[in-house]
Amino acid sequence: MAFFQALWAEALESSTEWLLLLAMVAFVLSKALAIDKPRFKAMFFFIAAHLVGLFLTAGFVAVGSSAAEISRTPTWILAAVGTVGAGATLLFSVVLPRMRLHAPLIVQDVVVGLSMVAASVAVLSRAGVNLSGLIATSAVFTAMLGFSLQDVIGNIAGGLALQVDNSIGIGDWIKVGDVNGRVIEIRWRHTAVETRNWETVLIPNTAMTKSNVIILGRRRGQPTQLRRWVWFNVDWRFQPGDVINVVQTAVRAAHIERVAREPAPQVVLMDMTDTFGKYAVRYFLTDIAVDDPTDSDVRACVYFALQRADMSLAMPAHALFVTEETHDRKQIKTERQLARRRELLERLELFGACSSEERNELAKSMKYSPFAKNEVMTRQGAEAHWLYLMEEGEAVVRVSDGVSDREVAQLKGPCIFGEMSLLTGEPRSATVIATTEVECFRLDKTAIQPLLAQRPALAEQLARGLTDRKTALQSAREGASADTAKERAARDANALLSRIKSFFDID
Repeated sequence: MAFFQALWAEALESSTEWLLLLAMVAFVLSKALAIDKPRFKAMFFFIAAHLVGLFLTAGFVAVGSSAAEISRTPTWILAAVGTVGAGATLLFSVVLPRMRLHAPLIVQDVVVGLSMVAASVAVLSRAGVNLSGLIATSAVFTAMLGFSLQDVIGNIAGGLALQVDNSIGIGDWIKVGDVNGRVIEIRWRHTAVETRNWETVLIPNTAMTKSNVIILGRRRGQPTQLRRWVWFNVDWRFQPGDVINVVQTAVRAAHIERVAREPAPQVVLMDMTDTFGKYAVRYFLTDIAVDDPTDSDVRACVYFALQRADMSLAMPAHALFVTEETHDRKQIKTERQLARRRELLERLELFGACSSEERNELAKSMKYSPFAKNEVMTRQGAEAHWLYLMEEGEAVVRVSDGVSDREVAQLKGPCIFGEMSLLTGEPRSATVIATTEVECFRLDKTAIQPLLAQRPALAEQLARGLTDRKTALQSAREGASADTAKERAARDANALLSRIKSFFDID
C-alpha cells in the first residue's frame, strides 16, 4: 500500500495528471481533425519515460532508499518536457491551423526546443540545483560544446534566416550548384529538394545561405515561368530571315501545352558557322516540372514547320553519300511520291469527277505539308488560296463568334478541308488544329487554275459535288424533303459556280 501512496504523491508533485490530460486532448483532437504529425512520437516517448521514472521513484520511496532523490529530478524534467511536447502538438497541429496560421517546421522545432530547455532549467531550479555555479564551473566544457556544435548552430540560424526573410518557400524551384529541383521542406538542419529524377537532396542550411541560390521562374509581379532554349541548325541555302519567319510563325500559332503566350516565343540566329546557322527558339515554360517533354513538342513543331517550307535541317559538313543519285534513282523516287499522291486523290470524293490524267497533273502540283500535334493548320478569317488533303492523322475544327470558341467537328484522314478558300477565294470559315501528327498535302490555286481553264465543265462538277455534300448535311439536320434538298442543291450549285468562274476568270 505504501508504494501506491508514494506513487500518488509523486504523480501529484510532478503534475502527471495534467500532463496526461493535455496529451490526451491533443491526441484526440488531432485524430478527429485527421492530422497526422510525427511530433506524437516524441511526446509519447517523453510521457513513457516519465511514467517509468515515476514508478522507479515511488518504489525507492516505498523501500526508504536514498535513490529516490536521484531519480526524482529526471522524472520531473521528463514531465516538463512531455508537457511542452503535448502543448506544442496542440498548438501547432490543432489551434493554429484552425486559425489559418501555419508555422514553418523549423520555427516549430526551435520554439519547442527552447521551451524544453526553459522547462528543464525551471525544474532544476525547483529541485535546488545551483545553475550559476554549474555554469561557472563548466565554462571550458561549454566552449568545447559550442565549438563542436557550430555547424548545427549555423544550420539552425540559416534555416531561420531563410524562413524570416521569406526568400525561399515550399514549392519553389531552385538551383544550388548542380542540384536542380523543387523545395519540399525547410528543417532546422537542412532544406529538402526533390529533383525530376525522383531524388530528394538534403542541402545543409549553411550551404543555402553561403552559396548562390537561383530561384527558377520567379520575377516580381509576373507569373511563374521559365525561359527555355530549343536549338536547331539550318544551312545557308535558306536566308536567316525566312527561317526565322517560318519557325516563329509556326511556334506562336501552335497550341503547345505549357508554352506561355506572353511573352511570345521568339526565334533568333545565335551563331554562324561555315556551313549553317545556329538558331534557337526561346519560349517561356509555365510548368517548370515538365521541361523536357515541352522542349520535345517545340522541336516537333520546328521540324514540321521547316518541312512545310521545304527547308531542311543542316547536316554535318563531313557527311558522305555513298549511293550515287542517278537519274534513274531520282525517277523511281519521284514515281513513288506521285503514286502516293494519286492514290490519295482517288480516295477523295471531291476529285471523283477528274480523269486519271487530270489527277496525275494535280499530284505533280501537290506540296508536302506535314503538321505536328497542336499546330494550327488553318485559322479562321485568314485568306489562303489553297486546300489541304489530309492523308493520315486527326484534327479538330473550331469556330469563334468573337465571344466564345467552340468545337464543331473532327477530321480524320483521308479527308480535305479549305476547299471553299481554294475555289472561291473566301476567307477561312473555321480554325483547324491538329490533335495528332498529320501527314498532309497542299494544293494551291495555281495548280488547279490550268485544269479549269482547259476544261470549264470541271468547275461545274466541283461546284455540284461541294453543294450536294453541304446540302445533304443541312437537310438532314432540318428534316427537309428530298425535293426541297434537290432544289436547294441546284440553287446553291449555280451560285457557287458563278463565284468559282469569277475567281478563276473562267468564261
